[in-house]
Amino acid sequence: MTVLIISHGKCGLSQGIARYMMAMATADLTVLIFNVIVNQIIRNHFPGSPLNYTPICRLNVFLQGLSLQLSIWFTIAFTFDRFVAICCHRLKARYCTERTANVVISTVSFLNIMVNIPLPFRYEPAYVLNGVQWGCRTITSYHTSLGWAAHRWVTNISNMFLPIPLLLLLNSLTAQHILVASRARRALKGSSSDGAGKMGEDSELKSRRTSIILLFTISGCFVMLSMPITVIHICVGVTQTVDFQGSKSLYLAIRATFLMMCTSSCTNTCIYALTQRRFRQEMKNLVKSPYSLLCK
Repeated sequence: MTVLIISHGKCGLSQGIARYMMAMATADLTVLIFNVIVNQIIRNHFPGSPLNYTPICRLNVFLQGLSLQLSIWFTIAFTFDRFVAICCHRLKARYCTERTANVVISTVSFLNIMVNIPLPFRYEPAYVLNGVQWGCRTITSYHTSLGWAAHRWVTNISNMFLPIPLLLLLNSLTAQHILVASRARRALKGSSSDGAGKMGEDSELKSRRTSIILLFTISGCFVMLSMPITVIHICVGVTQTVDFQGSKSLYLAIRATFLMMCTSSCTNTCIYALTQRRFRQEMKNLVKSPYSLLCK
């Protein structure tokens, strides 16, 4: 529904922002499909499903990792685009365009596909029954190979250690720039008596306010919901914990933080509805007449 509404182009967003919004919505949808519905529901509650075939199991592992990373890095790409638009006026005209957004989305997708290609080769069949390979079991060389160790480092950095500091840095720089601009605006407003000039400036700041609120709510929600699993991951890595069966509290903490991370993939539509008046109107129109927007 979000992709359909944004692609319709009546939410008051620029084409570049709309491209990032659709990319994030699509990535979030794949997270809900492959990491929640397929992995947590179908695989656990339907043991005889085709998901237990080794080739399908390997494909599922690849799609799970890819969807999570795309959801993370599309959010970072959107945050950087808004940082450039607000803080880098000379670069804004060249970078904040629909063409650049398409290039960034394509590049991020390609790099994340390349990072996740080795994931299926991490597993081997758990057993073979009547010539059919079943299940996925980690290969023995995974914990001893230098190549797999390097891949683990790349995955951990791209999933855990880099996104949150990067988002916090970009948002802090953006917030600092907004505060400085607000002080300058108040100073100019106090010393100027030109009503037309003030009105023009107010309209410009008002047009920015929508993207600023959207930026802070999306990236802030992502940071809050992803921070707990990052902290747990760091603690597990520092303590070299391998087996969770003996620690029920740690196991529950890991499951709860994973739930929070997956929840961050289904909050963006609520954020759009809370911050975008036109999006709410288009959503109402779609609910009232499901076929009208599709036909248009």
